[in-house]
Amino acid sequence: MGARGDTRLRNVNKLRMKAAESAPLWRPGRSKQGATNAMPRRKLFRRDSWEYGHDSAADEQPLAQPRKRRTATTVAYAALFFAGATFTAIAGDHFAQMTAPEDATSAATDSTSTDTTTAEATTTMADVALPAPATAAPADSSAPAQGAAADSQAPPADAQASDGPDYVTPNRSPGSSPSPQAGDASAASQAGSSAPAAKGGRGARKKPSIILLPATRPLPAPEIEGPASAATIWLNRALPDPTPPARRLSPTFARQLVAASKQSGVDWALLLGVLRAKGLSGRAPADKGTLLKLGTRLASLDKRTAGGAWATALAYDGTATFADRAFALARYDRAVGLNALVHGLEAAKTSLEQRLLNDPTVNIYAGGRDDIAKDKVDVRVLATIAYLRESFGSVTVSCLITGHRLYARPGVISAHIFGRAVDIAGLGGTPILGHQEPGGLTEQAVRDILLLPGEVMPRQVISLLGLGGPSFPLADHYNHIHIGW
Repeated sequence: MGARGDTRLRNVNKLRMKAAESAPLWRPGRSKQGATNAMPRRKLFRRDSWEYGHDSAADEQPLAQPRKRRTATTVAYAALFFAGATFTAIAGDHFAQMTAPEDATSAATDSTSTDTTTAEATTTMADVALPAPATAAPADSSAPAQGAAADSQAPPADAQASDGPDYVTPNRSPGSSPSPQAGDASAASQAGSSAPAAKGGRGARKKPSIILLPATRPLPAPEIEGPASAATIWLNRALPDPTPPARRLSPTFARQLVAASKQSGVDWALLLGVLRAKGLSGRAPADKGTLLKLGTRLASLDKRTAGGAWATALAYDGTATFADRAFALARYDRAVGLNALVHGLEAAKTSLEQRLLNDPTVNIYAGGRDDIAKDKVDVRVLATIAYLRESFGSVTVSCLITGHRLYARPGVISAHIFGRAVDIAGLGGTPILGHQEPGGLTEQAVRDILLLPGEVMPRQVISLLGLGGPSFPLADHYNHIHIGW
């Protein structure tokens, strides 16, 4: 720059020195701003003013330090602190709620075990030490009345089957009943526990009440008509229709059955009996083609054997068991009628009643006829009477409802009273009395009854013969066959 540049630099330095000398000095007591703006007198500026953005040294000011933004940081930390405190409080409450039931349960268990032990000891010793009520003189005239009232609050005998609370003896006044203090004191001493005095001089802690369990009674014997070895239990209740819709024939199948019977010349009952004996069940045991083929086959067998329906069934299958079952089912179907098989026995009950009352081969005593006329007899009984009439040609009914005693044996009401039993005194003009030998009339009748369909199978067949199943012998059934449901 040369000499001119050096001269200029010296002039600038002189101006800076004068400005520094004229600047105020900072002393204690002045503001911070004055301390900031004060410049030391001996400080020399070695650079040009244009580096600091000032036109002259007098206008030059030091750069201000940036303020620290601590407000947002403080607010953030405070929010985090309060959030943590809130979370800790909520977690503590939940933990206290979770642990409180366990503590309460353990405390209640300990208290219950202690109280139970004390109560058991008190009850045992009280039962031994309490004097008899008859020997204790009541304190006033109201004692007998209070004792009677307390006895009336005792639990009933059948309360043992209920889920209600235990029965607790009511608190009695000291003058109305003998005081159990002696027994309680001895029980407490033997149990090793003493009643501590309560605070405030209220006396000893109240002892637990004596819990009396209800008296137990043996269950009543099952209602059995006959000996206990028969294992037939009566449930005297209303019975539903023995032929629900699933056991009834469909109208279409019934029409096809009648058509096949007319075309082949075989009784529709025998056609249906053979199908049932073969195990075909349901609302439509076979289709139209099968019915026609079966009718043709049975018709040809009937011409060969010329022995009736039983011989035809025997020739069809070749076994006597099948023939017996098919023949019995055919007789039952014919006895109740096709309408009952389609619409149910209950729907055909009125027609069954009228048929039995108007049939001269069905001999029913006057009281029994009145029972049937008043619709008191179960439809199973009516169907069985009609079945026996179809099997033997005639039937004699000696007892239905009227005339029978209430109890079959002590404490057991007879099924006759509910209209679900019948006594047969004769079949085919032959009395049951004197014809209960093996292979005789009674055995044949019992075997036929045991071949009834499952929906009307009786639960008791009582005579002098036991052929298995629901049949068993009783000595007092020498003159009739009892059939009950």
